[in-house]
Amino acid sequence: MIRYFDAHNHLQDDWLETVREPVIASLEAIGVARVVVNGTTEADWEFVAELARRYPWIMPSYGLHPWFLAGRTPDWKEKLIARLDLEPCGVGEIGLDRWMEGLDFEDQKSVFIEQLSLAAERNLPVSIHCLKAWGPLLDILRSRQLPARGFLLHSYGGSREMVPDFAKLGAYFSFSGYFLSEKNIAKREIFRDVPADRLLAETDAPAMHLPPGLVRFPLPDSPEGKPVNHPSNIISVYEGLAEIRGIPLPTLAALVEANFTRLFCGDERGSEKLLTAPLTLKT
Repeated sequence: MIRYFDAHNHLQDDWLETVREPVIASLEAIGVARVVVNGTTEADWEFVAELARRYPWIMPSYGLHPWFLAGRTPDWKEKLIARLDLEPCGVGEIGLDRWMEGLDFEDQKSVFIEQLSLAAERNLPVSIHCLKAWGPLLDILRSRQLPARGFLLHSYGGSREMVPDFAKLGAYFSFSGYFLSEKNIAKREIFRDVPADRLLAETDAPAMHLPPGLVRFPLPDSPEGKPVNHPSNIISVYEGLAEIRGIPLPTLAALVEANFTRLFCGDERGSEKLLTAPLTLKT
């Protein structure tokens, strides 16, 4: 049986509020082994922690997403430090965004650097969001201390030419099902060139919906009428990525498992540590 590892999603998101329990039951039924659930604001960090306490296959991650920096409190950093020092976790979702209008980019860079430094000091895995800011992101990563275990460029949408530069710094690159649509042919072709030992898969659920023909697990649209991505669609993400790489699905799954374990669990020996020692979270 294939074991699935979702490197980035948002199970705490309000879009899943009315369907969260059956969604989680579905994930367990398909054989999900580990999921990284990313907080994006101070307001959702405790819910992320609660989910991780309830389900040992969830790894929590805490950060301030660049879209939501304006709502942060004056002591946000102290609150984040308390989270990071309380339990095994990651830092994220953090990052840079020049796609969303009305955001203070200098403020983004400052907050991103502060969070990146916290991760580097603790050698925690980082999940990085980047839209239309790949050059500035690369400049920051080159100039700062980074976690020795590496970092994730979630749903990587940068250029093919930048892959080696990021990889030299310790980047992992996760493929999302959104790239399987026809309009994203160029994006998914980049994943043919991602180094095999830096390849990961994600759903970014409930966002990053798949093309309708690849949706195995449908969900009702959001209240705003937007498609909602079921995290069990990680199955289609794996299948699509295996086809792109030209390898059998079990080979792809073993590769993703080893990479996930190395980044998120810090285990160079493979997946045994991950599978035999679930995260123990303090209450």
